[in-house]
Amino acid sequence: MVGNNAPGCAFPRWFSPTGGSVTSAPTRPVLNRLLEALPHADKAHLLARCDSVELAAAQILYEPGDVIHHIHFPTSAFVSLVSTADGHDGLQTGMVGNEGALGYELSLDVQSAPLRALVQGAGMAWRLTAQSFAQELEQNTMLKRILNRYVCVLLMEFGRSGLCNRFHQIEERLARWLLTTQDCAHTTHLALTHEVLGRMLGVRRVGITNAATALHTRQLIDYRRGVITITDREGLENAACDCYRANRRSYAHLIK
Repeated sequence: MVGNNAPGCAFPRWFSPTGGSVTSAPTRPVLNRLLEALPHADKAHLLARCDSVELAAAQILYEPGDVIHHIHFPTSAFVSLVSTADGHDGLQTGMVGNEGALGYELSLDVQSAPLRALVQGAGMAWRLTAQSFAQELEQNTMLKRILNRYVCVLLMEFGRSGLCNRFHQIEERLARWLLTTQDCAHTTHLALTHEVLGRMLGVRRVGITNAATALHTRQLIDYRRGVITITDREGLENAACDCYRANRRSYAHLIK
């Protein structure tokens, strides 16, 4: 969702892919930019109360109206925020990777989810219960400040999203979406089918196919068997609408 310049998020040294879904971390690597922005003592206190959990691809963390029991700070996982209506599959309004948090509504004293949170990329996240998070907010003014600013970033992105869907070409929007996904996934190889892309962008599959073909013809991406590979990052940035760059600027300006 939010563009970022974060380093690649490999699994922490202590994570075993064959282990359970919840682990404890002896060295406590962080790898989430909101948490990294906290003073060291505040960050250490918060992480001591967190679990490290594995999120699976296609896992739904919550549906609209669900009670939010946890806040998640992704490290290597990334999650789509999907707006749903009238029984349709939904339209992606944002994406959260290691630059953000899922369940940020809790910082506004809101306990119900407004959007579907769908895991697009499997990986790890720090998880904190809603009760523990409320206690941390009372004690940690910097955490509240950072999350308030993060919510502001999201509001700016959601505002741009409506204009983008209405006025920008599918090719530009696809380039933006692929760049945002790469920022969250930290890899040039993205496991995305045209069907998934069409559902997330709210356009017919043929529109995605035509846009992807145009980007491929310009040698910006390659795609085969459900995997899209970004082959020219700079060229893809030039092909994307300015919403991508505006989102990156917003985050860089507000999250210090």
